[in-house]
Amino acid sequence: MYNYIRGTITEIKADYITLETAGVGYKILTPNPYQFKIGEESTLHLYQKVAEDEISLFGFPEADQRDLFLKLISVNGIGPKSAKAILAAGDVESISSAIESGNAKYLQKFPGIGPKASQQIILDLQGKIEFEASSALNDNLADVDEALQALGYNAKEIKKVIAKLDKEKPTNELVKDALRLMLK
Repeated sequence: MYNYIRGTITEIKADYITLETAGVGYKILTPNPYQFKIGEESTLHLYQKVAEDEISLFGFPEADQRDLFLKLISVNGIGPKSAKAILAAGDVESISSAIESGNAKYLQKFPGIGPKASQQIILDLQGKIEFEASSALNDNLADVDEALQALGYNAKEIKKVIAKLDKEKPTNELVKDALRLMLK
C-alpha cells in the first residue's frame, strides 16, 4: 500500500487530479481538486482501494484527512464516494467535533448522508477520533499517542497516560514510559 506520493500537478478535473512523479501521471481522486494548481509541487497522503474491477488512489493534502477518510469508510454503509464528499464539504476538526458531540444534524448536511447514515457514523466513530487533538500536543507526545493507538489502546487510556509523561524526554523513551504506565 502507498503512504504518500510527491510530484507535480499536471491536470485538474472535477473529481481528480493527475500528479506526475518520475515520468508517470497518477490519477488521484481527491475531495477538492480545485485546491491545487497546475504546475504546483504537492505531497498527497494516499489510500489505495482495490476492487474486482478497479484500482483507485485517493489523495489528501494532510494525513489527518486521510485518517478521517479511513475511519469514515470503516463505517457500515459509508463508501469512499460518501467519505470523499464529507471531506470535500467540511474540515477535519468540524467533522470530528460533530461526531464526538453526536451532532447528527451537522453530518446530514453532507451529500448522501441521511439520518440513518449519520447515526451510524456517530455510533461507530464516537470516542475513536483523536488524531486532531494530537496536533495540540508537542510532536513527541503526538508520536506517543499515535504509537499507542497503533497498539490498540483506546483514546481515554492514552489521554490519562500522556498527561503523566515527562514531555522533555525523547520519543522512544516516552513510548517506553507510556507502555509501563499502561501495564500498571
